[in-house]
Amino acid sequence: MVGNNVSHAMNKTKRKFAVNLVKKRFYLAEEDRWITLRVAASTIKTINKNGIAAVLKQAKANGFIK
Repeated sequence: MVGNNVSHAMNKTKRKFAVNLVKKRFYLAEEDRWITLRVAASTIKTINKNGIAAVLKQAKANGFIK
């Protein structure tokens, strides 16, 4: 996403909004192993709410995982 830095004098310069990516390990109880994923902080909140197995299943159904 792009936007503007705006100073007190209302000068505008272009800037980019980067995704908040975090390298995180998750434990898959069904497979009895750890996996490391690079996910956004918002995705970590979703995984905590729904569980890693449900999120991976939904990602596979949506075509994010092959």
